[in-house]
Amino acid sequence: MSERFLNLVVPLAHKATAMRTTGTSRRCPARPGAVTPLIGCSLRWGDVDSMNGRSTPPTLLTRGTRTSTMATRTTTTRTTKAVFASSADRNDAIPADFSLEELVVAYFDCRRNKRNTQSALHFEERLEYNLFELYEELTAGAYRPGKSICFVVTRPKAREVWAADFRDRIVHHLLYNKISPRFYRSFIADTCACIPGRGTMYAAQRLESKIRSASQNWSKPLHYLKCDLANFFVSIDKQVLDGQLAARVTEPWWMQLAGTILHHDPREDFELRGAPELLARVPPHKRLMNQAAHLGLPIGNLSSQFFANVFLDALDQFAKHQVRVRHYIRYVDDFVLLHESPQWLQTAHQRIDAFLPDRLHVRLNPTKTILQPVSRGVDFVGHVIRPWRRTTRRRTVNEALSRVRGVSTEDLYATANSYFGLLRQAGNSHADRARLAGEILKRDHAVNGALTKAYRRKYGSE
Repeated sequence: MSERFLNLVVPLAHKATAMRTTGTSRRCPARPGAVTPLIGCSLRWGDVDSMNGRSTPPTLLTRGTRTSTMATRTTTTRTTKAVFASSADRNDAIPADFSLEELVVAYFDCRRNKRNTQSALHFEERLEYNLFELYEELTAGAYRPGKSICFVVTRPKAREVWAADFRDRIVHHLLYNKISPRFYRSFIADTCACIPGRGTMYAAQRLESKIRSASQNWSKPLHYLKCDLANFFVSIDKQVLDGQLAARVTEPWWMQLAGTILHHDPREDFELRGAPELLARVPPHKRLMNQAAHLGLPIGNLSSQFFANVFLDALDQFAKHQVRVRHYIRYVDDFVLLHESPQWLQTAHQRIDAFLPDRLHVRLNPTKTILQPVSRGVDFVGHVIRPWRRTTRRRTVNEALSRVRGVSTEDLYATANSYFGLLRQAGNSHADRARLAGEILKRDHAVNGALTKAYRRKYGSE
């Protein structure tokens, strides 16, 4: 078996003449480590693991090379062997189709909102080693997802959440960065959620624009059909999704990686966090634990959100090109159709209701199917669209007021500004923001005149 050698040994230096590497820019001092040239200056000092006393950074090696470094003391020669297995040892391995630079980019994407999690901090303790180890596993075809964390969130309703380990999330971003653009190019413009620039605000504004267009600025009668899929994430058929991915991911290595992520069952190795009795609050039919092996995606991972959009692209194409609905929009598993005729919408509902079980093996939730005039208000992505106004859903406003009343003083600033940002997404939110500001003022915090921002309390405590 061939061996892989990494240059982890550096020239020794006498105390009196200790050599130190300095960068050419004060803003970017040189840091030791083989991955440092790829990572750049955005890490804090000490984020990259290094050997104490290292005076020059080792060079980045190519595959299968062996390196030894002579010490400055004339009688010492050292070589260090890495324990990573080379992909050349596996005759059945598919050649890897990515670079270490792409993995580093995926790492930065992954840590953007996960920097202070326990899993991320543990990975960064030995960042260089962990990145190289992950790189070697991927190139050798030996990568296998690790342990997941399962917990329950109770707002707005009880749900099971499965959080992958940080190193697995890096792999999710690696796959996403590579294959997502080709899928996004084929998505219709009315596919929202988990797509850059297409969040809840985009969806609400686009639906409002469609309503104004179809009703000619509220001058003509208009009806809407709103549908929701029953138990969507735990009902996704991985075999159907596998075929959808294979139709566009033609590179063998990337398809193999997509299959590894897709078919990984987090129930085989996980850690339950939080009170076990919270699981009882999740209805049995909504729990991934109770599904067959080929059904369900774990809520909480980037890969699951992306796969869900790929899975429902078939519905979008069917609605636009077979049902031929002109005004249609979807956010995850909630979608809305607009038409002046309620009979036409009823027919469209029947066709979609027949298509979903036959093609995707999922079903509509009959209790959440709504067909009524637009003038009564369309509740979509937390917004309620009525003639000439768009407001935030009442339940969301009441939840904001309740949270601000009960949150601790230390957390009030962040909570209040988070809700201010949420309420500002609605075009007609002044009254709701005024109510929120009133609760904040009662807690002795200041609010600006535009009712868009709260300020920290600088005196005393409650």
